[in-house]
Amino acid sequence: MATIPFLTLTVALAAILGILLGEVRYRGIGLGIGGVLFSGILVGHFFNEWFGLTVRTPDGLTSEGEILGYVQEFGLILFVYAIGVQVGPSFFASLRSMGAKLIGWVVVIIVMGCTVALSLHFIGIVKIDAMVGMYSGAITNTPALGAANQMITDMQTVLADQGIDAKAEGFDTFVVPSAYAMAYPFGVCGILLTMILIRVFFRVNIEEEGRKYLESKSAGQGTIVTTNVTVLNDKFFEKQLGDIAGIREEHIVCSRIKRGNELIVPHNDTIIHENDVLHLVGNKEHLDETTTLVGKIADSVFTTTRGTNKTVKRILVTNNLIIGKPLESLHLEERFDIVTSRLIRAGVQFIPSHDMKLQFGDYLNVIGTKEHIDAASKILGNSVVELHKVAMLPIFIGIFLGILLGSIPIPVSGVPAPLKLGIAGGPLVMAILLSRFGESWTFRRIRWYMPAAGLSALREIGITLFLSIVGICAGANGFWATLTQGPGFTWMLCGSLITFIPIITVGILAYKISKVNYLVLCGMIAGSMTDPPALAFANGLHSNPEASSLGYATVYPVTMFLRILSPQVMIIIAVLVSGI
Repeated sequence: MATIPFLTLTVALAAILGILLGEVRYRGIGLGIGGVLFSGILVGHFFNEWFGLTVRTPDGLTSEGEILGYVQEFGLILFVYAIGVQVGPSFFASLRSMGAKLIGWVVVIIVMGCTVALSLHFIGIVKIDAMVGMYSGAITNTPALGAANQMITDMQTVLADQGIDAKAEGFDTFVVPSAYAMAYPFGVCGILLTMILIRVFFRVNIEEEGRKYLESKSAGQGTIVTTNVTVLNDKFFEKQLGDIAGIREEHIVCSRIKRGNELIVPHNDTIIHENDVLHLVGNKEHLDETTTLVGKIADSVFTTTRGTNKTVKRILVTNNLIIGKPLESLHLEERFDIVTSRLIRAGVQFIPSHDMKLQFGDYLNVIGTKEHIDAASKILGNSVVELHKVAMLPIFIGIFLGILLGSIPIPVSGVPAPLKLGIAGGPLVMAILLSRFGESWTFRRIRWYMPAAGLSALREIGITLFLSIVGICAGANGFWATLTQGPGFTWMLCGSLITFIPIITVGILAYKISKVNYLVLCGMIAGSMTDPPALAFANGLHSNPEASSLGYATVYPVTMFLRILSPQVMIIIAVLVSGI
């Protein structure tokens, strides 16, 4: 069979078996997308035995290995880009609210992991090359592997010039990727195990954690409720509606007024009469204050379904020409005699203010006549078809710019190899920036929004390709032989300690002491290892993957920098202590 069809068949078989394996659950707990990694190892091993599939020789990658390597990295790019687009609109607010806390815990994880790895070296269990290799695998960070291997190569050259046997001193570039391959699968497994154990130990209710996340996301807005208030305070008789405290500051909205049997669509200049009943929308604290000031809660029941020509409707914002514009600039209330009572964005309700800028996919809850609402809908777009379109141009522009960003070298004094965000970090950071600021940067000519279905497809295809090929390459490259006949078992155990000790310790402390939301915590743990499979598993815990994705993206840039730097620092420490 030709190479391309054969490799496609191999990847497809690994994906099929892995997805089926991931769906196997015990008491609601399973491997999820992580099952693809283990099916890939199995398929790679047997395809190597039966069909001679080879991805690497002592001379380097084979043609099959190069093809698989490209598809693997492209899958990773698709996955992280989709994550960046998803969390971008909320990323900077999250960074301000909980960024320092999450990053602080991640630094503790990294320091603990380095300490465990160095301890294993200093007590004589592993040499320097195996130490940094299994460390990179245990933290599932390929850029760290590249940086470690580069420094081991540089040390080999220096020692050879001095007439010293570099391999005997623990500087063998062939050992580094082998130790990485042994530690990597169990590194992924250790992260998943940590998430599962924390959930079991503390009896975490996933739906409750999801609800708490949404509440924290709308903190400051409070829960939006409604109340009917009869105007009894003569201070407001024959005064404008906008004179009422709460409405004046835009903390609450009066969406309609009942005057006798007539239902009125109000505006700030509407004159208030005695015994008018105001239908107010806002959070409970502000509503209570206004109710006490204006009069008392009314028994009247408001309805727009009988005896009135007024109706309530949600209008979808899809017109590119108004994206990024303040709500006030559209003059909807003056032009169409409607009231906007709420703005719903990503499932969170807000009281609309005049300076609130519209985003693609926002919903405006409006009250007015059907004719006026239909006219306003034409301005706002209100196209479900547009909402579900996936624009290809922004995706490839973002990937192109992300790869360029990830390729920029960041020199660090004393470190032989420059640091880079790489093909994972560059697209992730660029996607966050473009999804947040892309509309204004491109003068609203390009829409960077992606519908949920498109994001989900991009994310799942990318991670499935990445994981299946990582497993296939490990299985075909002698994973089983190294594990059973060489030092692989030792590297596996040592790597498990490097993975498990820091994240289970910090996971428990962060959840119990810092009260970090469990879904955000799972994303943070995955981000602390820059581990897409673990993030995919965390995303599958709840129907809305935003919380875990946000935790991942918040810590990812700092983590990537420190993870690339850490094996190089460990080598320096080991060399200084040994006096080589």
